[in-house]
Amino acid sequence: MALTQLIVLAVLQTITEVLPVGAEGHLALLSQILHWPDPGAGFRLALKLGLLLAVMAYFWRDLADMATGVMRAAKGKRDPGAKLALQLAVAAIVTLGAGFAFEHYAAGDWETPIVMGWAIVGGALLLLLFDRMCMTVKRIEHATYVDAIVIGLCQVIALVPGMGSAAITITMARLLGYERADAARFYFLLSIPVSIVVIARDAYRLVELQQGAVSNIDILCAVAGFFAGLIAIAILMAWLRRSTFTPFVVYRLLLGGAVLALAYEWVAL
Repeated sequence: MALTQLIVLAVLQTITEVLPVGAEGHLALLSQILHWPDPGAGFRLALKLGLLLAVMAYFWRDLADMATGVMRAAKGKRDPGAKLALQLAVAAIVTLGAGFAFEHYAAGDWETPIVMGWAIVGGALLLLLFDRMCMTVKRIEHATYVDAIVIGLCQVIALVPGMGSAAITITMARLLGYERADAARFYFLLSIPVSIVVIARDAYRLVELQQGAVSNIDILCAVAGFFAGLIAIAILMAWLRRSTFTPFVVYRLLLGGAVLALAYEWVAL
């Protein structure tokens, strides 16, 4: 692929991973419409790293508070930062355990346009339902270990192509009564430990199993993804402080309809 195509793909992939819109649907449409080839495992690994760094850069205050809290807890002092860090650790363990088990025992021919299209539409309707009907009374400081475990378990659903990690995590958090911005904040903070483990696993596969390598172009795309992710996170968080998820729901419905139209050959390219 040309460098311009790779950068466009990197920016699009990162933004759609940040927003609750379903990243896989966009890639499916690009594949169908533009016939772009798979950029490779090294490209995907670099993008994951770029997005991870963007999340850590935006939420650096939360990370600093948790690090300080853990040090205080080690001295026998109770601290909300330490509590949040432990809750995220519990949620990450549940997420990774359930996710790896799903990949090992239940992985199959999920990555089809039909499954993807219906997952995008179904995820949109769930997000709309819970965002409109559920209470908005809890902040991340009110999180319990049960909340963390439930949200971690629901991440398995995100392995269905088109559902999206951001969408399913935010949907579950809204069902549990979290404020919109804090639902997104919970997702991003949870994504940090999960992404670190996934990136380490993927890097191991690249090096030990010789599935490819990260090139200088991949690193350049990761830098583009980092800035795109940072901007997208800032915009999303600012929006959620004053408004709802409805625009993302409408967008997902349109995207899912387009994917299904191509999958069922209602339209021809």
